[in-house]
Amino acid sequence: MSTPLKKWVEEQAKLTKPDRIIWCDGSEEETRRILEIGIKEEKIDGHPVFRELNQKTWPGAYYHMSHHTDVARTEHLTFVCHPDKDTAGPNNNWMDPGEAKALLTKVSDGCMKGKTMYVLPYMMGHPDSPYAKACIQITDVSYVAVSMRIMTRMSKKVIDKIGDRHDFVKGLHSVGDFDPAKRYIMHFPDEHFVWSIGSGYGGNALLGKKCFSLRLASWLGYQEGWLAEHMVILGVESPEGETTYITAAMPSACGKTNLAMLESALPGYKIRTIGDDIAWLNIGPDGKLYAINPETGLFGVAPGTSKKTNPNMLKTLKGRKFFPTLFTNTALDTDKNEPWWEGLDGPVPDNLLDWQGHAWKPGSEKKAAHPNSRFTASIYNCPMLSKEFDNPSGVPISAIILGGRRTHLIPLVTEALNWEQGVFLGARTGSETTAAAAHKVGVLRRDPMAMLPFCGYNMGDYFSHWLNIGRRMHNPPKIFAVNWFRTNDEGKFMWPGFGENIRVLKWVIERVNDKVKAKETPIGLVPYAKDLDLTGLDISKKDLNKLLETDADEWGAELDDIEAFFNKFGDRLPDELRRQLKALRAAF
Repeated sequence: MSTPLKKWVEEQAKLTKPDRIIWCDGSEEETRRILEIGIKEEKIDGHPVFRELNQKTWPGAYYHMSHHTDVARTEHLTFVCHPDKDTAGPNNNWMDPGEAKALLTKVSDGCMKGKTMYVLPYMMGHPDSPYAKACIQITDVSYVAVSMRIMTRMSKKVIDKIGDRHDFVKGLHSVGDFDPAKRYIMHFPDEHFVWSIGSGYGGNALLGKKCFSLRLASWLGYQEGWLAEHMVILGVESPEGETTYITAAMPSACGKTNLAMLESALPGYKIRTIGDDIAWLNIGPDGKLYAINPETGLFGVAPGTSKKTNPNMLKTLKGRKFFPTLFTNTALDTDKNEPWWEGLDGPVPDNLLDWQGHAWKPGSEKKAAHPNSRFTASIYNCPMLSKEFDNPSGVPISAIILGGRRTHLIPLVTEALNWEQGVFLGARTGSETTAAAAHKVGVLRRDPMAMLPFCGYNMGDYFSHWLNIGRRMHNPPKIFAVNWFRTNDEGKFMWPGFGENIRVLKWVIERVNDKVKAKETPIGLVPYAKDLDLTGLDISKKDLNKLLETDADEWGAELDDIEAFFNKFGDRLPDELRRQLKALRAAF
C-alpha cells in the first residue's frame, strides 16, 4: 500500500476516532456484508439504515430513510475554498482554506466514535481511460459505502493505481450528529480534497458525485484543458443504424433523466444511454470532442417516474444484474413491502408509511414520498445502455444541447451560428423554478449550462474556458438550445415532450449533417415548420408557429436581465459575451 495514502487515512482516523476501519474492495460479497450491517447494526434517526424490500417484485431493492432534517443538497453551507475569493467567484460561497480547516477540525474531532470507518477506493471513469481519476473516500455510514459501490467503479486495484502519488482525489465524510447548523461541505480544489460533515444525503455525502465530478473536476478541467459538465450523454441511432452522440445540459425538473432514457415516438429511432447527469469532455487526438460518463449509477428523483414519463427507468429499477438498488425517502407500501411514490403507476396502496415512517392515507395534507426522494441504481441495469459505455476513449460528440424551463419567449429549438454564439446561448440560459425547488414557483433563475450550483471556480473564467476549448477543436460540435415547456394562452404546454422529443433530436442531427435548412433569427437558427417530422403528432399550426417564433417585443426585459447577471462577474466576463449581448440588442 502506498505510504502517502496510508498516512492520509491514518491522519483522518486520528481525528475522527472510529472504533474500526474497513478497507473496501467493491466486491459483491462485501456489498452484501455492508447491507447486513446497515440492516442489523446501524441506525439513523432511530431507524435501521437499510430495510430489505420485496425481492420478487423489486429485485435487489433496499429501503433507506434519511435523517428527517437531511433531505437535499445543503447549498448555503457548501463552500469552495480557493486561496482567494475572486477565484471562487460570485457563483460560490467562499471561505479561507485555513479558516475552513480549523472549523471542520473542531467539528470533526471524534465524530466517528462508536462507528465504523469505511475506506472506499474508486475510479471516476473507466480504469483504462486516459481521462479517468483515481479517488479515495472515507465515510462512517453503510448507506454511503453501498451507494458509492453503485455509483462508481470501486476496487482495491485503485489503491495500486494511486501507488506513491500524493495528488489522488481525497474525500472525508461523516454524518456526525446530523446537526444542520454544523452541516458543511467544503471543497479545497488545489488539494483535490472534499471534506463533508453532518449530512448523509446524496450530493452532500457521495463525494464522487457533484463534489468531485463537477466542482473539483471543473477546476481540474480548467487547469488541464477539458470540461466537467452537468450533462446527459446519449446516442441517437437512426433507422439506417448510424449513431450520433449528443450531450445535453438541463437544470433540475427539466427532463434530463427522461431525455437520457427517451422512448422514441418515431419508428426506427433508438436512444442509447451513456449517462444521465455528468459528462467529462476532452479534445481527442483527432481534434474532436469526446465525452465519458465518470459514473456507473443513476441517482434520480422518484416522484413522477412512471411508465408514461420514463418506462426505461422503471425497467432499470427492476432489472438487477449485479448491484443493489436503493430507494431513499419514498413512501413504503407495508402490505407488499414495496416502495411507492406520487406518480407511480396503479392505484394508491391502502397501507402506506410516509417518508418519515408515519401512517399515511390519500387526502393527507403532506406527500407520502418526499418531493426529493431518490433512487440509486446501477446504469448496467439500463435496458438501453450503449455498447460504448465502457469505451475508455469516450464517444465523439456532434451536438451540445442546452435547455431550460421557460413558459414564454424561448423557442422549441434554436441553433447557434457558431461556437462563440453557442457559449453566449449557454451563458444566458435561464429556467423557471418549480414547486420542487427551494424558491418561489415561476421565478426565473439564470443557470448557465446548468452549472451554477456546481462550477468550482469563477464563472467568468468558466465562460472563457469554454471559448478556449472551442478554439482548440478542429470541428467543434454544433450548439443548440431547447425548451419543451412553452405554454399557450390557456397555460397548456404546446409541445407534448417525453418520447416526442425525438422529433427535435432528429432535426438537430439533420442540421449536424447539413440535410435541412434553417431560418436565421436574431437569437440563432430555428427550424422551418416543414422540416420537423410531425408524423402522427396532433399539434395545431397555431401552436407550432408559436413554438418556433421569436417576438422582438418580448426580448427587452430579457436582455436587461441577462446584462444584470453578466455584470456580477465584472472584468472576469469575456469580452466576446458582451459583444454577443450588444449585437443581440442591436438586432432587436
